Amino acid sequence: MLYSKDFTVAICGGGLCGLSCAVAFARAGISVTVFEASTFSQEAGAGVGLGYSALCIEIAASLIPFYQSKRHPRVESQYAICNSDDNLNFNQGLGIFDAVLAQSDQRRPAPRLFSFVSGKNPHDCIFDYETDCEDPVALAIYRPAFLEAVLALLDPSIIMFRKRCTSLNVSETGKHILHFADGTTHEADLVIGADGVRSVARRYVIGDVPGNPLVYANTVAYRGLIPTEDLQKAGIQTDLTRRPICFLGLGKHIICFPIKGATVINIVVFLAEHDEPLQSELPYPWVESVSQDELKDSCKDWGHDPMIILDHLTNPSKWSIHALDPPLQSYVRDKVVLVGDAAHAMLPHLGAGVGQGFEDVSVLVQLLTHPQTQKSNLYDVLARYNDVRPPRANDVLQASARMGRLYDSFRSSAQDKATLQKELSGIWEAVWNYDLDADVVNALEILRRSDVF
Repeated sequence: MLYSKDFTVAICGGGLCGLSCAVAFARAGISVTVFEASTFSQEAGAGVGLGYSALCIEIAASLIPFYQSKRHPRVESQYAICNSDDNLNFNQGLGIFDAVLAQSDQRRPAPRLFSFVSGKNPHDCIFDYETDCEDPVALAIYRPAFLEAVLALLDPSIIMFRKRCTSLNVSETGKHILHFADGTTHEADLVIGADGVRSVARRYVIGDVPGNPLVYANTVAYRGLIPTEDLQKAGIQTDLTRRPICFLGLGKHIICFPIKGATVINIVVFLAEHDEPLQSELPYPWVESVSQDELKDSCKDWGHDPMIILDHLTNPSKWSIHALDPPLQSYVRDKVVLVGDAAHAMLPHLGAGVGQGFEDVSVLVQLLTHPQTQKSNLYDVLARYNDVRPPRANDVLQASARMGRLYDSFRSSAQDKATLQKELSGIWEAVWNYDLDADVVNALEILRRSDVF
């Protein structure tokens, strides 16, 4: 088979970022192979929120007229830049949006602005988030449904399941060798570490630096799904069907967002000890089934509506939340490059982790598919990725941690309410309105000025 590039790519990890990368590279005619440790039947079934910035990357041609009619600044910018020979065609994005949308229970992305409510009676509304961002849309989808949609876009021969990477090293010829738990190996010119929070590729990128930046964040999340009708029959007063709701309290908060046409409410209860020192990575696995009583015992001081929710969260799963602290200052070593949680595993309190992964993928794909990129200049091209992605993603990582502390500091006083309103106002705009296109343009300009391109 004839390929468009003289280098080969191995993607370590077949999750959201890894498969999205693979679709874009395969579409560009690049030789790519994906190695995934699990099978899809083993995938955790959490919901995924694709926010405004992620969707702006992945606008499909069929939705361009709709978004132009809404006059999205990001979309107009991308639509204008898509005719440049130097950039990925934004009409098609990474080439996955239509397939993912078809697997979602939403007909199209919709606004999902939060309302923040006191966890104690009488559940006063503290703050309805508003924004000057035109139609800040999001798309909610079940993670296995996303993976199924993207997998269908790929030639099955380029995806290897049950291939758990255990280490990486460099061969005498300069290629990278991936070693797997089954004793096999694979060589590639370029390795993309999309292997998630417990990344093996990250260990290679970090090198011999002492310590592990992956820590337990003293935070647990209890997850579950509850039929809306059951909550309404039980007398819940807060409307959970129109927009996402966050019940706030001291050391805890509850996220509620409607799915499946608002017939089901996805519940995530966060409990955190923010004043305790961060701990080392916990033994795996980090997800376990727990009793309802464990959760209810931690929330006895909350009001009517949260207790109704907890009464109906009959079989919660408990997730021990990990993150990178301190954040990585480099996502690249040699020709191994990190994307997604492998690069910047963050707390989920801004709902921006997936979006940052898609930003990584978008920048990397545009640089690697550029007509002038070839094996001989991969070091320079990856260096430009490394210039732009750590500062941006790490800013979002740190903002997510601040957001969690803010949620969990509410004591129901008027002063707390005023402080919360001030701190929350505009916090998502820095995520949504970031000019990713400018990062790519600047990176390409540096490559031109340095005679790499």
